Amino acid sequence: MKTALTFAIMDAPFENSRTVTLFRIIQSALEGGHDVNVFAYEGAVGLSFARQAPHANAVHGRDASAENHPLPRVWVEELLKLAAKQGRKLDWVNCGLCVDERGMNEAIEGVRRGTPADLWKLSVESGNTLTVGTR
Repeated sequence: MKTALTFAIMDAPFENSRTVTLFRIIQSALEGGHDVNVFAYEGAVGLSFARQAPHANAVHGRDASAENHPLPRVWVEELLKLAAKQGRKLDWVNCGLCVDERGMNEAIEGVRRGTPADLWKLSVESGNTLTVGTR
């Protein structure tokens, strides 16, 4: 039986490549038969913010469709779909304190609000926990 893996991330959307790397690790874990827990805190609560929207790029002369700018909320949605398809669990938890501080109460479907105690609980119940630091 595969063990659950827990990831904690605090990077805000669009800031660096660590987020994309984490998304790829989560995808690989799900495809490898693992259940996955994610605890998003600080700016990372914005990764699943439902109001993210594509935008045009006037500098390059492209409308929003042509720009095809990747949105983290779409990646999170796709990871949740992959988990369901694989018969795995992806428990994405946003720190409620961090959500309130940033006014990001509108998360996509499948993401839940939690507390730092959830990170502790998820970590204790997991085979391993990786914290993705900001530096």
